[in-house]
Amino acid sequence: MATPRVAVVGAGAAGLATLKALADAGVPAVAFEAADTLGGLWVYGAPGSPAYRTLHLNTSKGRTEFADHPMPADWPDYPDHTRVAGYLGDYADRFGLREAVRLRHTVERVTRTGDGWRVRATGPDGPVAVDVEAVVVANGHNRSPKRPEPYPGECTAEQMHSHDYRGPEQLAGRRVLVVGGGNSAMDIAVDASYAATTTLLSLRRGVWVVPKYLLGRPSDTLNGALARRLPWRLRQRISQTMITTAVGPPTRYGLPAPAHGFLQDHPTLSDALLSRLTHGDVQARPGIARFDGDRVEFTDGRHDEIDLVVWCTGYRVEVPFLDPALLGDGPDRLPLYRHVFHLDAPGLAFVGLMQSTGAAFPLVEAQARLVAARLAGTWVPPDPAGQAAACRAELRAATARWGQRRPHMRVDFDVYLAELGRELAAGRRRAGAAR
Repeated sequence: MATPRVAVVGAGAAGLATLKALADAGVPAVAFEAADTLGGLWVYGAPGSPAYRTLHLNTSKGRTEFADHPMPADWPDYPDHTRVAGYLGDYADRFGLREAVRLRHTVERVTRTGDGWRVRATGPDGPVAVDVEAVVVANGHNRSPKRPEPYPGECTAEQMHSHDYRGPEQLAGRRVLVVGGGNSAMDIAVDASYAATTTLLSLRRGVWVVPKYLLGRPSDTLNGALARRLPWRLRQRISQTMITTAVGPPTRYGLPAPAHGFLQDHPTLSDALLSRLTHGDVQARPGIARFDGDRVEFTDGRHDEIDLVVWCTGYRVEVPFLDPALLGDGPDRLPLYRHVFHLDAPGLAFVGLMQSTGAAFPLVEAQARLVAARLAGTWVPPDPAGQAAACRAELRAATARWGQRRPHMRVDFDVYLAELGRELAAGRRRAGAAR
């Protein structure tokens, strides 16, 4: 392998897409991956992976696949983690990416060295260091569990975070309280409803639960068709009407009413949850008021006895190997040009540091192409003032739509994918004009 010009941190979907784009652009790179295999969070049982045995895509395969590597036509619309992990492995094999990855290498520190960067990692044979022109952070943000602030009282029930959940056997015969409104919470509550003696689902605030099929098609394909033609406010009204017509409002199932309209938070997809709620196998509860030993009191005054709490409360966004001075108020509040390029540190880019209304794979693929074009010299960004202005405008729009729920990271899948395509073309024109 040629001497690397770029170091990529991580060899999950984002890291592999970055390696592929760099190879296409003729830019030699090396990737450091802490696990002993490729695939990131999709590899069930890998160190640090949050994958559980019943995990499936919550976006349809046609909206999730890489443009350069379609998923097999005979796969189901929502493949399981085994297929997805195998798909990423096949992607690496097809494009010859494995030789660029150093497995079991944990990046400890990334520092600036004049015009470049030094990456220090610890591997099976001890510490290693490489000097490169650029660093691409592609290590994901679902590795550091976020636990809630302590509630009043003392909880003597066993507690675990969804990051440590692996399968229904952990719930068998238990009185389970699942806390959270995301996709993992819904999956685990459904698993518990078949294995546990009691399953409670506590939501502090309402969410829109979207069935995986609407009008006989994967539901995300319908919104994608609308996104190419309509502004998000109009899409919101149409989509919300479709959902409530198909399954009714969340309150119909005992869930809290969402405080925000559809498309103003990350969607939660589940066919099974609504059915389990209507059968009483999952019982909805509001937020927790306090604990009293093995009893939990909810904000509506109801009490229940429990012996296991599963906290599905998300993850902290951490980039521990970077100087905190480069991260400002934190990686989840970091202004990045087009959600990719650091404004004040040339050669530092991020692929996958975002929260999308849809799938991640096509977005990290498009981000990676932008990074590769920049490093190959075929794409040039606007001047620093233009980049900063673009970041401010994006933040204003994101805050107006998503409020303070990580607006720096939020992107609308279809709108952002189209924006990256336009940005790539505009930057190539800028590069041509500069010659």
